[in-house]
Amino acid sequence: MIKENRIKRNYTQEELAEILNISTRQLQRIEQNEEKTRIGTLKKIIKILQIPDNEIIEYIKKFDI
Repeated sequence: MIKENRIKRNYTQEELAEILNISTRQLQRIEQNEEKTRIGTLKKIIKILQIPDNEIIEYIKKFDI
């Protein structure tokens, strides 16, 4: 969900990671569902990428955030 929305908004991993103040590797792990996203980081991602509510709800259910 995050990767698809990042691409749709024309951000590179490096650009988005810099905006979020996290490493590119951490963003890669988040996108590949290898790492649970902190709620603060998730809020920033949602705002920056303008992720629709239905996608957010599915993501939260999947990872039990």
